[in-house]
Order: sequence, then structure tokens, then C-alpha cells
Amino acid sequence: MQHSMFIEPAPETFENGEVRKNLDDDGRPERTGTVFTASAHIITAVIGSGVLSLAWAMAQLGWVMGMAVLSAFSFITYFTSTLLADCYRSPDPVTGRRNYTYMDVVRAHLGGIKVQLCGLAQYANLVGVTIGYTITASISMVAVKRSNCFHKHGHQDKCAISSYRFMIIFAAIQIVLSQIPNFHKLSWLSILAAVMSFAYSTIGLGLSLAKVTGGHARTSLTGATVGVDVSGAEKVWKCFQAIGDIAFAYAFSTVLIEIQDTLKSHPPENKVMKKASLAGISTTTLFYVLCGCLGYAAFGNKAPGNFLTGFGFYEPFWLIDFANICIAIHLIGAYQVFCQPIFGFVESRCHARWPESKFITGELALNIPFYGAYCINFFRLVWRTVYVIVTAVVAMIFPFFNDFLGLIGAASFYPLTVYFPIEMYIAQAKIPKFSFTWVWLKILNWTCLVVSLMAAAGSIQGLAKDLKTYKPFQTQN
Repeated sequence: MQHSMFIEPAPETFENGEVRKNLDDDGRPERTGTVFTASAHIITAVIGSGVLSLAWAMAQLGWVMGMAVLSAFSFITYFTSTLLADCYRSPDPVTGRRNYTYMDVVRAHLGGIKVQLCGLAQYANLVGVTIGYTITASISMVAVKRSNCFHKHGHQDKCAISSYRFMIIFAAIQIVLSQIPNFHKLSWLSILAAVMSFAYSTIGLGLSLAKVTGGHARTSLTGATVGVDVSGAEKVWKCFQAIGDIAFAYAFSTVLIEIQDTLKSHPPENKVMKKASLAGISTTTLFYVLCGCLGYAAFGNKAPGNFLTGFGFYEPFWLIDFANICIAIHLIGAYQVFCQPIFGFVESRCHARWPESKFITGELALNIPFYGAYCINFFRLVWRTVYVIVTAVVAMIFPFFNDFLGLIGAASFYPLTVYFPIEMYIAQAKIPKFSFTWVWLKILNWTCLVVSLMAAAGSIQGLAKDLKTYKPFQTQN
């Protein structure tokens, strides 16, 4: 049973011979994705809220370790994404049978208990990311209100504004967008979101550059100074957490297979996906290095956790407002990129389990002005609405930006970006045990596990510290 991203009529339901010509080799409607659309999906998925915490991460690690960690995660993510691209079809990467989701790929190459472990890691990560994006989008919306408040009343004013109503607004928008049936209909939203991510990253760069030229902030090769900025124990925990934040900034392997499934059959999807991965990861790494380095140079060891909303910048207030609106728009699109695989998985399972249920499989056609016919499925309407509401409620209970990002990054980076792609490549390429390639792949595997455990420990410690003083559903200053 293939758990596809979406449910389409079986090919035999098409009676018109012309329609049959527009089907792919698996009987599904012809895919139209290109290097450009795949790169847009990747940039939308990768340049998310992670970019905003990079100046803080650099401040904890310093120039040497910060650049080394950024470069290492960039290389590892690209390398393992090329391995994963070859696993989309099996057993042959060009002519084999398609696998529509990450779980299907693991089932085809590894099988057994690893399929369940992959599902648990992938969908827990996707849920975590959608919660994280709800938090971040609301923080950006609050930042617009606070920026205007500071401009009006002065920088000394507390300007305490609750983020909860903005989480509700964000959730309401997502409830509407969640009715988009599948990933294939999302390319316009991804392109818009990618443009927004470039806009706010560029504004952050420009503001950082202006601040650097206007005065000198205290930076160092090793980051925050023990005894001056932090205690010895805090330095260790914050370095671990910073590694988790950087890992989160590169997390997109969870949706790589779904992105690859939107590509045209010719040229071969694996070759196109490798080009798209190179373009997407190179672009984001360039932005990450610039944002991390310039942000650190601008704020030094006191860099805020989120450099556009932590009020490192107050003026020009209208530009900061625009940047934060761009973040919110980008995260509206990114939320959909990450939740569509969850929707597809649950809906395909339910369709298979209860094929006779009219509530689950029945569709009602509505004629919408300026759009045309839209098919409403009541199960999709109810389940997707409930999902968005639940993620918004969880975000309201735990609105911690940096620790939450670090924990998601640490928990998902190792299994989904490193372990499964390497194990599947070894199985597909039939690499003999204890050969040179096998040994260095295993060394990479174990090294990334240790780094992920360290990052997870730092984030858990940070969350525990935040929870000691936190009161749910109260306005935080």
C-alpha cells in the first residue's frame, strides 16, 4: 500500500483517450515540476525561521566554531540529499518504481521496524516544525506592533503585547490554505514564500551592515566569554543549543521526497533533484553565512535570539515592520510545505481503511467565483481544521523560540538527514561491509549522532529553565 501525498482517481476512470496521454508512468496526472519550482520549494522549506537565530548561534560559538558548524551542516545536508534523491525510485534510481513519501522510500530499501521509526521521526518533526512556525509567525506579527509602539512612545516603554491573538489569526489563515488539496497545487505559494524569505533576509543583512559601519560590537573567535557574558556551564549548554539551532536551519529532508515527486519524468528526477538541492542549499548557505556573520558583527556577544524581533533594531521602524510582515507571509507558505505530507499520510490511510465511507471519500463540487469548480471533501475539511487548531493551542502553551527550534533540529537532523539516507544508500548500492566507503559513511553517521545528542541536551536544558518562570496564557514582556 503506497501512502501517497494525495488521492487521485485510478487511471481506468479516465475514459477520454486524450486524458490518458497526460498521465505519468504510474497512472497519475502528469507531473510538471522543474529545477526552478523544486528549488523554490527547497528554499521555502529551508530558509525559515532558522535564519533569524543564526546571529545568536554565532555569538555562542564564535567566529571559528560558528563558521565550521555552518559549513559542516551545509555539506552534510547537501551530501545526504543527493543520496536521498537516488532513492526516490527503487531498485534503480532512474527506471525503478516511484516511492511517494519518505516512509515509502525507507520501506522499499530497508523495510522492517525502520519504516515505523522513520514515520515516527518524520511526522513528529513535521508537527514540531508547524508548531515552531506558528510561534515564529506570531512573534513577527507582535514585533510589528511593538516596533510601532517603540516609535511612538520611545525605546524605554515596555510595549508588552500578547502574541495569542496573532497565533489565532495565523491559524485562521492556515485553516483556509489547508484546503489546498495537495503539494502539486502549492508551487505559487512556495514561490511567493521564497521571494519573502529573500526580502526579510536582505533587510536583516542591510540593517546589520549599517549597524556594523556605525559602531563596533564586541565579538571574539570563541564567542560569548566565560565570566563576562556567561558562566562556564551556561557556555556549554548554549553552545549545544546553538548547534541545534543551526541543525534546524538546514532541516528539509523530511519533505525532499515529496518535492521530488512533483518533478517531470524527463530528465530523470534524481538528476534534476540534485541540481535543485545544490541550488537551494548553496543559496541558503550564502544567506546563512551573511546573516550569521553580519548579525554577529552587528550585535557581538549580546546578539538577540531573533535578530529582527528581539529588538536589536528600532529604526527605520517601517522597514523593520515590512521585514516582519515578509517573515509572516513566508511562514504562512512554509507551514503548508511542511503540513501537506502529514495531511497526505493521514488521508491516504483513512481512504484505505474506510473506502466505503462517504464522509471520508465523498466530494461535493462547488463553483467558486474567479476560481472555478472546487471539490470539498468533508473529512479533509474537518481533519485539517482540527490539526491547525491543535498546533496553534500547543504553540500558545509553549511559545519559546530558540529552545523549541534547537530541540526540533536536534531530534530530526540525525535520523532523517543523516541515518536513513546513508543506510538506504548502502543498501541500494550494495556497499560491502568494512570497505573504505562503508567505514567513512559509518563514521559520519556516528559523529552526527553524538552532535545531535549534544544539541538536544542543550535545548532541553534551555526549555526546562524557561518553564521554571513561565506562566501559560499570560502576556510576556
